[in-house]
This record gives sequence, C-alpha cells and structure tokens, in this order.
Amino acid sequence: MTNYVKIFDTTLRDGEQSPGATMTSAEKLEVARSLARLGVDVIEAGFPAASPDDLEAVRRIAVEVGTPPAGEPDAKVPTIAGLARANKSDIDKAWEAVKDAAKPRIHTFLATSPIHMKHKLKMDPEEVIQRVSEMVAYAKSLCADVEFSPEDAGRSDPEFLYVVLGEAIKSGATTLNIPDTVGYTTPDEFYALIKGIIEKTPGMHEGITVSVHCHDDLGLATANTLAGIRAGARQAEVTINGIGERAGNTSLEEVVMALKTRHPVFELETGIETTQIARVSKQVSNYTGMVVQPNKAIVGANAFAHEAGIHQDGMLKHRETYEIMRPEDVGVVTGTDLVLGKHSGRAGFSAHLKRMGIQVSAEQLQGVYDAFIALADKKKVVYDDDIVELLREFISDVPRVYAIKCLQVSAGNRSIPTATVQIEKDGQVVQDSATGSGPVEAALKAIDRLTGVKGELKSFAMQAVTHGEDALGEASVQVKYGDDLVAAKGSDIDIVMASAKAYVNALNRHLFIEKGAGKI
Repeated sequence: MTNYVKIFDTTLRDGEQSPGATMTSAEKLEVARSLARLGVDVIEAGFPAASPDDLEAVRRIAVEVGTPPAGEPDAKVPTIAGLARANKSDIDKAWEAVKDAAKPRIHTFLATSPIHMKHKLKMDPEEVIQRVSEMVAYAKSLCADVEFSPEDAGRSDPEFLYVVLGEAIKSGATTLNIPDTVGYTTPDEFYALIKGIIEKTPGMHEGITVSVHCHDDLGLATANTLAGIRAGARQAEVTINGIGERAGNTSLEEVVMALKTRHPVFELETGIETTQIARVSKQVSNYTGMVVQPNKAIVGANAFAHEAGIHQDGMLKHRETYEIMRPEDVGVVTGTDLVLGKHSGRAGFSAHLKRMGIQVSAEQLQGVYDAFIALADKKKVVYDDDIVELLREFISDVPRVYAIKCLQVSAGNRSIPTATVQIEKDGQVVQDSATGSGPVEAALKAIDRLTGVKGELKSFAMQAVTHGEDALGEASVQVKYGDDLVAAKGSDIDIVMASAKAYVNALNRHLFIEKGAGKI
C-alpha cells in the first residue's frame, strides 16, 4: 500500500455550500489557482448541473488551472473534478465542464443508507445497485477517471455497501469515496467501516483508491478522517478552514499538519506545500466572508499565541515546550515583514506581488497599486497583510453598483450618533444622514436610505487584520435580503468606514446574485 495520501479539496463545491459563502466566478478561479500552488492533488471545482454559471466556472478552472502552462507540458497540475448525481444529465454536464483539463474526473454519487433510500430516493436496495452500475459505467464511457460516493455511508449497512461498491468497481470506478455525510460516526466506527470496505468489497485491488469525506456535526471530522487514513484510505476530502454545510467539513490544514507533525505515527506523506496554508486560509476567508475563529487549529489568530506566564517562560527557554509546529511551517510570518512604501514604483510593487504568489491582470494591477499608494499615505508602514486586504475588491468580478465616496460621523457619550454618507451610483453622487444607537448603526441606516434597499444585519464582527497602531480593521457581516443570505467583508483604518464598506459590499454581491450571474 502506498504511503502517499492524496488531498482532494472541495472548498469550491462543498465548502461553498456554507450559508452566505457563495463566491463569484473570478473568486473561485483565484482560489483554484491558490489550491494548485498549495499542491492539492484534486480540486472539486463545483457542481456543473447546478446552473449554467456553475458549469462555466468549472470549465474555466479546468482550462486555466487544470492544464499545464504553454511550453511546460510536464508541469504538475491538479485533477479537476465535477460533481454529478447518478443520472445521465448531471454526468453529461460534469463531463462538459471538466473535459478540457489535462486530468479530468467525474465524481458521481447515490445514497445508500436506509433512511435516504426510503425517504429521499424512494428506491429499494436492488434499484440502487442497478443505478450505480449503470451510471458509473456511463461516466466511465466519457472519462477514464471516475469517483463514486455512496452518500450517507456512515449510516449505511456495511454489508450492503460492499455490494454497491463492488458494482462500482466492476463498472469502472477508480476511486471509492466513503462519506460520513451527516457527521454521525465516531473514529472507532469509521476505522472499522473503512477497514471492512478495503478487506471485503468484491473486486477491491491496489489500483482502487479508497477516499474519506467527513463532516463535523459532532466535532469529529478530522479525527474520523485520520482514523480512515489509518485504516487504509489514501485520499482525504477536505476544505480550507473546514468550511461547508452545517458544522462544516474536515479541515485541510488540520489533516495535513497532523500527518506532518505526527509523521512517526502515520508514516505518510502529502504533496502539500504547507508554507502556503496561512495565505490560502486568509484568501478563502476574505472571499467567502466566513470568519476564522481565533482558536481555530493551525490558522486561527491564537494558534501560536501564548499568554499564560508558565507557557511564555517555557517558550522563552525552548519553543518546543509548548509549540508542536513552527508558525513559519504553515506560512505564518513572525515579525514585521515590511514591504514597500509610498515612494515605491509600480514595477517594484508588481514584483513584490509575484513574490507573494499573487497574480493580477494589468488592469487590476493599476487599481491595486493606486489603492496601495492611498493606503501608504495614511499608514506609517504597509505590510503583506495590508496588501492581501486591498486585493479583495480588485479580484472580485462583482460590479460595484454602489461605492462609498465619503463618510462622516459624529458620536460620543453626550451626543446622538449621526452619520453622513455619500454614495456613488452610475457616476452620480448622493448624500444623506441618519442617526442610530451608535455610529455604525447610523451609517448603515444612511446607506439603506440612499440605496432604497434595506438589508437585515444577521451577524457583525470586527477584528484587526494587520500590524501596528494604524492596523486595518476588518468588518465581517452577514446580511439577509429576503431569502438571500450574503456574507461580505470590508477593511479600513477607520472601523466605521470598514463596517460601511462591508455592508455596501454585501449589497453589491446581493444584486449580482439576484441577476443570476454571481451564484456559480
């Protein structure tokens, strides 16, 4: 059995199913590029049958990320997978989306648990077996690399699973993915399930990759994934920051760093360039609006912080007393990492972006550079994190229907908080004022009056995202417009301005999605 574990990243498919986490086509493409640089083996780029926009987004990733650059035929590129239900229409759309990749994969699935077969599929076990056989064979007729998943495997009868998976192998499946769809199993149970599948599935052989896909409903996703790997699975399906439906998916960074940090225990390898983890984590958080909790393992703000006196003393004497991995191993920069100043030229700035692993078009570069110079005029120093924040609005393809031109607030314990806001739309600048219980509420009320669109603020969080006394503040919001929950962020030295930017960004994203162009 190989000692290499493939990393299958489903941030762009399962991860995007987090409430409010929808990404635009341009954002998905940038994340896919980052995942390729990170070294993931498989990118599940989306669910092509969901919409024409989703199909086009997956196709674009297949072409631009899943093919070697011109003149570099041997360059490593990830497999690009498209998800499909077990029917010909879905499979056709998945193939249309991924066929231009150098290494395309069709990933099809059908539920196998009694509760799903009875209440969702309304199929008996024999019908499920027949459908799996037919649809895996159909996918195989289009694509050499076919993955099959028995949905809700964690609650399925193991003996039935052996039969279904045996039929999938017979029909041409090359990867068998075992999902704990609702995060139901414990590590011991999941270990036994994977071990039984490897030992008892008819037709199982070395050419078949067994994969695991775990959800975090009981907080056991990473533990279950590692248990499955110890049982013999050699592909782990994960997302950046563990985002996903309900409580989320197995976190890429946790699985990869567990295998690396505890190498003597697992004796397994991955192809992940771990120094890229922190940057990709930040990028995904920015694009989805999903805040990473401070105590999140590996990538949380407190992951390498030590406050207790005993811990600090131990760290000063020997860092390994309380640190089992180095911050630099996951790309967390310690120190100032000072970058260019306001007198730096455009060429030098562009070169620095390349060193950071960031690609922008010539048009985007000018906009980012102008914003960098404007920020450098306000701040004493500009850091890499500042630049990452600046990039968000320039990478996105969400049209800026509304843009804040000016914001002025009056607040204090002896006055009524008042905000005056100027907003630009279609080249016209309009202005209005409002009061509120605080300056942020006043600013948001003024924006509602100016736009004529009232959103319901469901969540609001503020944090410093860069260094120093003049650090950028980042506001994260979730705003509900009817049935549409939209997440967005905004950053500025002024926290009220950051909050207003986030609120307007959410509105612009809502309008984009409403037109049918933004949900992919």
